[in-house]
Amino acid sequence: QVQLVESGGGLVQSGGSLRLSCAASGNIFSLYTMGWYRQAPGKQREVVARIFGDGATTYAGSVKGRFTISRDNAKNTVYLQMGSLKPEDTAVYYCNAWRFNSGIAYDYWGQGTQVTVSS
Repeated sequence: QVQLVESGGGLVQSGGSLRLSCAASGNIFSLYTMGWYRQAPGKQREVVARIFGDGATTYAGSVKGRFTISRDNAKNTVYLQMGSLKPEDTAVYYCNAWRFNSGIAYDYWGQGTQVTVSS
């Protein structure tokens, strides 16, 4: 079982920056693919960025070049540095941990943190 706790959300003006953090419990954090997802009101949850165990990263096209995902395996923490924020980035941001092992998918979510970008 993995528990995820996000922090760092808040209200920021357009063009500003925020850094989200997600602290994970457990001792095999490095084996998980970690991701940040977001869900805006009335919209489906969408992937924002993911970072794999080897450090490789992927980004949604809408955030590429503005957001950076990183992880610190020693601290069991994944980060999302968000820059050049736009009002359309307003959403609840969720941290995800995913791992597939021996035919079983392990999929965990945090409770979410609100990010609001004012114009």
